[in-house]
Amino acid sequence: MSTILIRNVRFVSDAKPKPRTILIRNGQIESIYNDDVSFDIKTDSAIEGNGQLLIPGMIDVHIHGADGFDMMDGTIESVEAVSRACARTGCTSFLATSVSSSLQDLLKMIGNVKEAAGREPGAGLVGLHIEGPYLNVKRKGMQNEQYLRHPDLDEMKTILEASGSLLRMVTLAPELPGGLEMIRFLKVQGIIAAIAHSDSTYEEAKAAFQSGASHVTHCFNGMRPIHHRDPGVVIAAFEDSSVSVQAIVDDVHLHPAIVRLIYREKGPDHMVLITDALQAMGMGDGTYLFGGHEVRVSHGVATLSDGTLASSTVTMNQALGKAVRSGIPLKDAVTMATKTPADILGLPNKGRIEPGADADLVLMNDQFEVLWTIVNGKLVYRRD
Repeated sequence: MSTILIRNVRFVSDAKPKPRTILIRNGQIESIYNDDVSFDIKTDSAIEGNGQLLIPGMIDVHIHGADGFDMMDGTIESVEAVSRACARTGCTSFLATSVSSSLQDLLKMIGNVKEAAGREPGAGLVGLHIEGPYLNVKRKGMQNEQYLRHPDLDEMKTILEASGSLLRMVTLAPELPGGLEMIRFLKVQGIIAAIAHSDSTYEEAKAAFQSGASHVTHCFNGMRPIHHRDPGVVIAAFEDSSVSVQAIVDDVHLHPAIVRLIYREKGPDHMVLITDALQAMGMGDGTYLFGGHEVRVSHGVATLSDGTLASSTVTMNQALGKAVRSGIPLKDAVTMATKTPADILGLPNKGRIEPGADADLVLMNDQFEVLWTIVNGKLVYRRD
């Protein structure tokens, strides 16, 4: 049996900071103590937290790449690189996310994700998020137009057969022909149907939610904007208490006032922090090939040649800090990066610090810098 004792950490849930100690056994949290108790427990190792903030491992349901690797590039190494990068930035679980492509390229990406699952060097793969190709060209953003097509149930069945239980989320435009039928099919399969890159009207979005869609990908981005006579997807999502939404909190995709608006409307239990990161995350400014496009990153902002935003370079720990600085309470911001995505994905043992939960833990300082990351009871990252 492997046991670890983590001493002298504090939780966001504590009204007043107080030292805590956690006992981990075989990859799970066994017990939580106040530091004033005496211990007569033999452990394999002990970690000193130095009074820093301990949070559950963050979960990114939307990430394409990092450290120069794009998970669509057809290599297992790219998935492993993203796993390491996630761990370094406080993310302990992630959905490998595709972009619109040919079926052949998508199936190759799925095969590599399946082969990498279970041997990740850092954060754990908890599934696949297929973003596209069933997207509206009018709201394509950086998605490559040559690969966009209408929802095709036969094609989706092929994708599902290839991915099996790893397929957790599909983002599509429900107003396209076959969109509602696709949503109903995904719901029956237990797969999250999400809306984005969509020109849906308010009425079309409501019909999609009634058909089983339950999530909005990168809310406000890649969709019909709010108008007082044409409210669109966002207002339909705000009105439906069962719908959760993603937010790219990078000070680029969303104004801080919009971040606060989403928080007020959906609350921490239905708002999810994501990165939507491309391979430039962790690399800095430069030129990259992403989704068949040349993407230029300047001052951390990724764009196509025409100025269209092309994913993000933000990390999960940075997104958490920016959410707090936008006015969201720390406790709620942490929930939005941990428990809420875990609940949406049906992972009851992740995203929380309590006995019986998976020992996915992140220690941070007050500047939201990651000091170390534990995944399933194993230390996978420690800051130098």
